[in-house]
Amino acid sequence: MDSELSIQQAAAVTGLSAHTLRYYERVGLLDGVGRAESGHRRYTATDLAWLDLLMRLRATGMPIRQMREFAALRRRGPETARERRRLLVAHRQAVRAHIQALEENLTRLDEKIARLDERLAGARELSLGMPAPTHADETE
Repeated sequence: MDSELSIQQAAAVTGLSAHTLRYYERVGLLDGVGRAESGHRRYTATDLAWLDLLMRLRATGMPIRQMREFAALRRRGPETARERRRLLVAHRQAVRAHIQALEENLTRLDEKIARLDERLAGARELSLGMPAPTHADETE
């Protein structure tokens, strides 16, 4: 991207609202947003790349507090790379645990849907005069 973007353009590109962009700047997640002579914010490709990471961290459940910690470390420079990596590795571990829990819950939902499908198929057969299948699990 050769040109800088206005806040509305940055909002359109990122999918974040202008309010969220201002909030991220106010709470220290986004620093140094340039300004045009008019005083309006101007977002660079670097800003957008950073926003992309912030959005991914947020989408994966990282609390704003941890995002702020990560941003503060980033602001301090390359000597914080080890600390930033530690934060990201811990977050990745939490995300993987959450995915595992979701997969287990999805499996249980699939099992319940299959049992209900069997019961509904049995009800159709019964309405057609066929014997209903027996079900081991009667807890709906």
